[in-house]
Amino acid sequence: MITKAIIPVAGWGTRRLPITKIIEKSMLPVGNRPLVDYSVQELIKAGVKDIYMVISNVEPCQVQEFYKDNLALNQYLIDRGKEDRLALAKTLPDDVTIHYTIQDPAGKYGTAVPIAMVVKEYSLDEPVLVFMGDDFIWNPDGESAATALIKSVKDDSESAILGVEIDKNKVEKYGVLSEKDGKLVGVVEKPTPKEAPSNLINVSKYILAPELLQKIVDYVDSHDFGPLDQEYMITDPIDDYIKNGGTMRIATTEGEYLDGGSVEGWLHANNVVCG
Repeated sequence: MITKAIIPVAGWGTRRLPITKIIEKSMLPVGNRPLVDYSVQELIKAGVKDIYMVISNVEPCQVQEFYKDNLALNQYLIDRGKEDRLALAKTLPDDVTIHYTIQDPAGKYGTAVPIAMVVKEYSLDEPVLVFMGDDFIWNPDGESAATALIKSVKDDSESAILGVEIDKNKVEKYGVLSEKDGKLVGVVEKPTPKEAPSNLINVSKYILAPELLQKIVDYVDSHDFGPLDQEYMITDPIDDYIKNGGTMRIATTEGEYLDGGSVEGWLHANNVVCG
């Protein structure tokens, strides 16, 4: 059973300026909850007990504040006879722990970096789920993305990636999954519709086996990309993992991929969730 998950939420969210000058991107509201909480609650329902959030070195951290118990608010609700709202104010079950790792925004940059940081800090040596903090899969009446990923792997030596099906004419903005027999062969970045190996896109939701976690650490530690060079992309160690015999299964979902990283995506997410 997979009980650990990593959620990167660091960074300035520059695509969403000016609002991200005062609100962390992962805390932008969708409906009555912040973006990141949709992934947090999904992971908890799938059996995750330890969540490792990678945050920026900015205080106060709004993500941390959201997942703390607000004792003053709780007392206010009790004093005003509004005990029925205490459950809404409690954002984390007692048996779930969020661990925080601080990432300097001026340091190494890319999707592989926060994962490597957590693996090293906590000496993780078991499969972990990885979800990004500014998007989620909306499927309230069906199987969650986390559950689909967990079901796709046969044992702790296998990894998995979530593929979301889209119109093949729209694949040019995404990394597209190349697969064989339900396993990942590679990710083709921003292909034309004719070049695309499938209509399944990578939305950066994974199960990473211990072998792949170590490859990610080694990749980040062994390269020294400057701020104007390439990013430390998780797809690079994934390619190496596959080429060396590692298994990464492809899980799929009937849910809708909602991305709060752009204004248009965030507005659409609110329309879907609140509609």
